[in-house]
Amino acid sequence: MSEQAERAEAFLRELQDRICAAVEAADGGARFVEDAWTREAGGGGRTRVLRDGAVFEQAGVNFSRVYGHQLPPSATAHRPELVGGSFVATGVSLVLHPKNPHVPTTHANVRYFEASKEGVEPVWWFGGGFDLTPFYPVDEDVLHWHTVARDACAPYGDDVYARYKRWCDEYFYLKHRGETRGVGGLFYDDLNEGGFERCFALTQAVGQGFLDAYLPIVERRRDTPYGEREREFQLYRRGRYVEFNLVWDRGTLFGLQSGGRTESILMSLPPRVRFEYGYTPEPGSAEARLADYLVPRDWV
Repeated sequence: MSEQAERAEAFLRELQDRICAAVEAADGGARFVEDAWTREAGGGGRTRVLRDGAVFEQAGVNFSRVYGHQLPPSATAHRPELVGGSFVATGVSLVLHPKNPHVPTTHANVRYFEASKEGVEPVWWFGGGFDLTPFYPVDEDVLHWHTVARDACAPYGDDVYARYKRWCDEYFYLKHRGETRGVGGLFYDDLNEGGFERCFALTQAVGQGFLDAYLPIVERRRDTPYGEREREFQLYRRGRYVEFNLVWDRGTLFGLQSGGRTESILMSLPPRVRFEYGYTPEPGSAEARLADYLVPRDWV
C-alpha cells in the first residue's frame, strides 16, 4: 500500500470514529454496535449500526478497506486499460434514517481508490459528497445544508461547489421516476486534479463538513409533532431510497462485484419501508409539496 493510501486510510478511520460519537450524542438513547469483518480476497472493515434510538430508527456508518488483484467491471467500465490490475479502495459511507418524518434522511461518503497494472501508469483518485432527503422539506434547512456545502468547497475554487452540486443533482436522479432522490448536496468522483494534497484536503473538508451540515437540522426538527399520516408517507418515500440504491448506485454495484460484505453494503437500506401501487398525494397537501423539491434548484 502506498503512503498516500495509508494517509487516506488513517483519516477515514478517524472520521468514522468522530461521526459515530457525534451521532450517538445527538441521539442520546442508543449506541453503535460494531461488526468487524474481513474479506477473503483481501481487506475488511468496521460496520457500525445504531438501532431504535431516540432520534434514529437506524444509523449505519461503515469503514472499509478492500484490495485485490482483479478490478470489478464497475471500476474498469471507463478505464479499460486497468482490466486485470490490482487495487485498493478505502472509504467511509453512512446513511442515517431518523424516526421522525420531519427529520431528513441523509447519506455521506468519502473514499480513496488507487490501482496499478504492469505497463500502465498507476492511477489514484478521491470521491465523496453528502446529500439530503427530506420528506417534509423546510427551506431554512435546505439553505443551511447547501451553505455548508458551498463553504466547504470554497477554498478549492470558485466553481467547485457549483460543479459538485450539479453532479449530485445528476447522480442522485431516479431516471425511472423522473425525480431527484432529495434536495442534493455534493457529489464528485475520479478526483485527482491539482495533485494529491489538494484532493486530500478537499475530501477532508467534505467529510468533516457533514456534521456541520446535518446536526443543526436534526436539532431543529427532532421534536416536531407527527402522526400516522406523516409516518406512512415517510415509509412510502423511503421506497425511493431503496429503488435508487438497488438500481442506480455505483457504490452498491462496486461493493457487490468486488466481493464485499453484503450486510455492510446494504446497511444503507431503511429498516422499515412500504410500497404502494399508484400512490398520488392529495393535491395541495404537505405531501404533495415535496414534488416541488425534487427538481434541481439553485439554493445559494
